[in-house]
Amino acid sequence: MDIRTFLSALRRGETPDAADIAAFAAGLASGAVSDAQAGAFAMAVCQRGLGDAGRVALMRAMRDSGTVLHWDLPGPVLDKHSTGGVGDCVSLLLAPALAACGAYVPMISGRGLGHTGGTLDKLEAIPGLRVDLTEEALRRQVEETRCAIVAASDAVAPADRRLYAIRDLTGTVESLDLITASILSKKLAAGLEALVLDVKVGSGAFMKSMAEAETLAAALVETAQGAGCMTRALITDMSEPLSTAMGNALEVVEVMETLTGAAVNAALWEVTVALGGEALALGGLAADAAAGEAMLADALESGRAAEYLGRMIAAQGGPADFVERWPDRLPSAPVVMDVPAPMEGHVTAIDGEALGRAVLHLGAGRMQAGARINPSVGVSDLAGLGDHVGMGEPLCFVHAATEAAAEAAVRAVQAAYLQNAQEAPMQTPLIHARLG
Repeated sequence: MDIRTFLSALRRGETPDAADIAAFAAGLASGAVSDAQAGAFAMAVCQRGLGDAGRVALMRAMRDSGTVLHWDLPGPVLDKHSTGGVGDCVSLLLAPALAACGAYVPMISGRGLGHTGGTLDKLEAIPGLRVDLTEEALRRQVEETRCAIVAASDAVAPADRRLYAIRDLTGTVESLDLITASILSKKLAAGLEALVLDVKVGSGAFMKSMAEAETLAAALVETAQGAGCMTRALITDMSEPLSTAMGNALEVVEVMETLTGAAVNAALWEVTVALGGEALALGGLAADAAAGEAMLADALESGRAAEYLGRMIAAQGGPADFVERWPDRLPSAPVVMDVPAPMEGHVTAIDGEALGRAVLHLGAGRMQAGARINPSVGVSDLAGLGDHVGMGEPLCFVHAATEAAAEAAVRAVQAAYLQNAQEAPMQTPLIHARLG
């Protein structure tokens, strides 16, 4: 392939040939494609697009640029992907619950991105737990415990890793084609039979409007199905945090309270069950989504999901008694400070992105690549939309490393909340739409 001719055709808006896209992705992985050429490709795609067939071809090519797992298991291989939100710890509930229902779940997850938290960072709040597994270790764990939540190895979709770094430098991160191919190339490299997508919309999500969320959800579903993976997408609400806590250890606490029945979070439960029902139906373990939801709910209620999570944590180096002793095993912050409401009234709006940034500045996320995070910091007991909070009563509690950090977070959280003394806002549904 003549790369210059290929790039010129893309800039003119011509539909690229699948073989040329595959050759370009191979060049990204091998280094034969220069950074300048990768940047030109990203800019051309951002401006002109690839079309449906080109998007599928790019996703396949980036997936096939590295290791692609193949399984020979007695049950379906299923997974879930979220586009990112605040207080979203669904993966820690869903993976073991699906395993308890007979599925195998090799979940390749990510770290925090921007104002949103990352599943791997939350898991690593558990002492000793490892997320960097070899392919052999991942295979063995999935076969023995049915679920694993791990980081992508360097061998997974290396073309995407290279292109993602270039996109960050060239301001082309927001291309729908490149977002779709990037997400799915890593997910489908895990050898999935079916995938359920959680596309978030609202103040705490990357997609702020329904139109944006629907466009992304449709592109993800069509591309995954075009590559042969049965896929369904749910557009779920992120106008407020999904759980009542934000921060790595604090969200694990919420997960464990829900799994053990100590304090069930209804919103977290509803989204988990809805996604799980779709996944079980896609994988042939349930007749339809409604039957799958009943199965998933039973796995959560009976404690079987908690048992599978405990096995997964132990297999990945965490405490063998975590399910029984989790309050003693998780780190806690030295400073806990309440956030007093500046007025009396109902909570009418929450700026989820601002809350995410406040938690990020506490140290729960990375301000720059490679930075260390503090697993104990964050916010808990968040007031939700419609809640009535009196003046001076807590909107939530800040967990911080220092008094100064706590005081700064208090001001940021107060600014993220809007109250109205007159009436409560109308409640919005958690599940806005289903596609696929």
